[in-house]
Parts: sequence; C-alpha cells; structure tokens
Amino acid sequence: MTAKRVVAPTLDPGSKPKGPASYFPSIEKTYGRPIQEWLDVVVARLTAGEAHMAVVAELKGAHGMGHGHANAIVAYAKAELAK
Repeated sequence: MTAKRVVAPTLDPGSKPKGPASYFPSIEKTYGRPIQEWLDVVVARLTAGEAHMAVVAELKGAHGMGHGHANAIVAYAKAELAK
C-alpha cells in the first residue's frame, strides 16, 4: 500500500482562498514552515489512526500552534484524504 499524500494547494495571490485554506498564508507567516510540511505531519498521524482532535492537540502542544490554525490544517487534510 502506498502512503497517501495531501498536496498543499497553490494559492493565487490575486484571489482570497476559502475554507481552511484561507488560514494557510497566516500559518506559514506565523510558524515559519510551509504548509506542505504541516500537511505531511498531519496526514501521517491521521493515516496512523489518530483522531482529529488528538492531532490538533499535538500541533498545539508540540508546536505551539493556535487552535484555529491547527484545526484548519487537520480539517483540510481530512477533507482531501476523503476524496
């Protein structure tokens, strides 16, 4: 079985993203890491069977991420994995 990967969306600078992706520019600026890195961490945990809120708690506790930012990344990853 091949591991699933959620690819970070390409955000057009001229448009305003909607949904969880609307947080991505702020997340990159605030935490200094590209969204793809965060998605890779989150997808690994989700595909290992961790619950949504457990992954959110890990991002908050281990990386100092705010709840809204952590939840946005996890929600985006879960929606993409469900496709």
